[in-house]
Amino acid sequence: MAEDQFLVPTDEYLKAGIHIGTKFKTKYMENFIYKTRPDGLSVLNLQKIDERIRIAARFLSNYDPEDVLIVSRRESGWKPLRMLSKLTGIRAFAGRYPPGIMTNPQLENYIEVKIVLVTDSWPDRNVIADAVKAGIPVIALCDTNNQSNNIDLVVPCNNKGKKSLGLFFWILAREYMIAKGMIKNAKDFKYTIEDFSEE
Repeated sequence: MAEDQFLVPTDEYLKAGIHIGTKFKTKYMENFIYKTRPDGLSVLNLQKIDERIRIAARFLSNYDPEDVLIVSRRESGWKPLRMLSKLTGIRAFAGRYPPGIMTNPQLENYIEVKIVLVTDSWPDRNVIADAVKAGIPVIALCDTNNQSNNIDLVVPCNNKGKKSLGLFFWILAREYMIAKGMIKNAKDFKYTIEDFSEE
């Protein structure tokens, strides 16, 4: 894949460490792993990361913002989530997800959504369990150590790093807004990756 076909220049991906996995790898994630470094860390395939981010953005843009729910129990995802929510109107849960809010209409905070994105399938497993019960498709950011059962679309990436999550949600916000006609093109997106990244 030529450099100009990536959503962002390769060095932006590398700088954010979006491709750096963990020392542990599951069989689910083997297809996305490019190599294992001498220090034992697995490195994810950039081309596959870019491909899956593109698919996720396209998939999400089929839905109105109020039909999408994005969740991050992990603190490094809170700022990028809130920023994405502010710009796109997509519902975001930064912090603990209250189980049952998608499956129990009796609850005061009950919500109906059509698609869910989680930043990590392990800490966000309650969301995935609810989505499965409700028959809602799940997109999940998965690192090399994640399982991918009950996930409809795996986006391989470093789902722990602040810069990595900042970059992912920055791209997602931009691509979603372009697809929805909220902005004309990438040049109209006036925000920086720093706006999405925790200090």
